[in-house]
Amino acid sequence: MSNSSLSLIVEVKARHEEAQDIVTFELADPHGRPLPAFSAGAHIDVQVSSQGQDTIIRQYSLCNHPEERDRYLIGVLRDPTSRGGSVAMHDEVRVGDLIQISAPKNHFPLEPAERTLLLAGGIGITPLLCMAERLAHTDTDFELHYCTRSPERTAFRDRIAAAGFAEKVHFHFDDGPAEQKLDLASLLATPAPDTRVYVCGPTGFIDAVMSTCQSAGWPSDRLHTEYFAGAVANTEDDDSFEVKIASSGATLTVPADKTVHQVLTENGIDIMVSCEQGVCGTCLTRVLEGEPDHRDFFLEDHEHAANDQFTPCCSRAKSKLLVLDL
Repeated sequence: MSNSSLSLIVEVKARHEEAQDIVTFELADPHGRPLPAFSAGAHIDVQVSSQGQDTIIRQYSLCNHPEERDRYLIGVLRDPTSRGGSVAMHDEVRVGDLIQISAPKNHFPLEPAERTLLLAGGIGITPLLCMAERLAHTDTDFELHYCTRSPERTAFRDRIAAAGFAEKVHFHFDDGPAEQKLDLASLLATPAPDTRVYVCGPTGFIDAVMSTCQSAGWPSDRLHTEYFAGAVANTEDDDSFEVKIASSGATLTVPADKTVHQVLTENGIDIMVSCEQGVCGTCLTRVLEGEPDHRDFFLEDHEHAANDQFTPCCSRAKSKLLVLDL
């Protein structure tokens, strides 16, 4: 896996148990220098080394105030069903460790709006909390709805309670009484032309919000999502296809049981890959000919329709051949 984007070495200055199975890590320059600036909604790539495994890279949203330059704060949910990144962060990363990260990237930026609705599911609170800090700082009207399984699994409760925008935050617990649970149909019943909706969390949570918005007639350009994990794709009907490398003319066969990225790597063609689930956009590659079978969560609908780029970590081909700008 390419790690050329990992250009910063930071020290783990603090580690806190924020909630059940959720830990925050405070990262800073080992020599006290300012870190690169970031904006609300940004994330960093973090290199996670797990003993006995290959080095893996995962994305974590920054959840401290976006004007801070002395530290980055990330929150990590321990997910036993994950592919190893979160477990390694929880079990292996300690205060004083030096870790390699990328500069901040933002594929989930705040857009100007008179009013903003922030909808967080579980660990999806991390980018939205940063957004809430920014919106409060700029005196912009917003609401934050934060859904978790239980109070014990709710990160940043004390921080939110102490914030100047605490009255704008609404908690919804799966194990709580019915009257406090999030009523999406009511909240999103009336599309407002001056309101934007931002949602982050598990795939099922995001899909529920998006389908409710679409049923209510919200315009797609007012809806903003960030997935933390891709859905499990149905691969039963996958078939083989070919990719052609435009620079060399080489044609490679992608069998049903391998990704484009895997075949490229096997043939000495290195592209930068990070999440391997079509979430982060790191591996985005131009398509010169052919029709991709888009399976990512990064590109928007109109970008899928253009068929001029795709994510080789997970997407495939509808046509027999894809010509790649490599």
